[in-house]
Amino acid sequence: MLAAVGAAVTLVVGGGEWLRGAAGAEEVVASAPSSPASLVTPSPVASSSVPPSASPSPEPPVLRLPGPVPSAGRGSFEIDDRTGPVLGTAGRVRGYRVAVEVGSGVDPAEFALAVQEALTGPGSWVDSGRLRLRQVAEGAAYDFTVYLATARTAGRMCAAGGVDIRIGGRPYTSCRAPGKAIINLERWRLSVPHYVEAKVPLTVYRTYVINHEVGHELGHRHERCPGKGKPAPVMMQQTLFLNGCVANPWPYLDGRRYAGPSL
Repeated sequence: MLAAVGAAVTLVVGGGEWLRGAAGAEEVVASAPSSPASLVTPSPVASSSVPPSASPSPEPPVLRLPGPVPSAGRGSFEIDDRTGPVLGTAGRVRGYRVAVEVGSGVDPAEFALAVQEALTGPGSWVDSGRLRLRQVAEGAAYDFTVYLATARTAGRMCAAGGVDIRIGGRPYTSCRAPGKAIINLERWRLSVPHYVEAKVPLTVYRTYVINHEVGHELGHRHERCPGKGKPAPVMMQQTLFLNGCVANPWPYLDGRRYAGPSL
């Protein structure tokens, strides 16, 4: 059922106006940052020999991927068989595996590096200083697995863990089951309508959904929007709504835990 694969490159990076390390976050009910840090890499400065009008315009962020998304795979998974770096500076090291459903069309190594980027931060769960994370190879001891699964398989796995991810009768969201952070392939490729309408980059949604489901595995529960225009807590169900908050993929802002009222 499980097979090893090689390495590839990642594509999770920060997006436009989306928050990383913003100031003003409080421990439970947070105030909005006065000046969110931009995650856009500055465009290269034009050479003095090239007129400013010749400078290329930055490409717009990718909001969702084109093309059909497989709704079902084989139900078996490939493990990215590598050992990653230790993420974080202090605390217990929790090992995780990364697995991608066969037939999803996604390279397990590519997904693994996207997971690593999301869990590295700055702004991820390891910023607590009490936790470290590390991807482990197949056969090594581990604490949980991050899965990328087609909608049908994700629905079945989540239901087995006691979570119904259906919206309108179709598996829609991702979930956490005991020892499993299960990412729905449709959301991984398509994001969600309110993110797309707000022009939130797909990379930001991907970072959010990883940190959200891993957050459940670490024992965190759902939270609510702390106020209109404020960053959405990462444990808010941003896949379903923002409720006036601004999309935010990080549990830590400016090195401090950013959370909202309990749901």
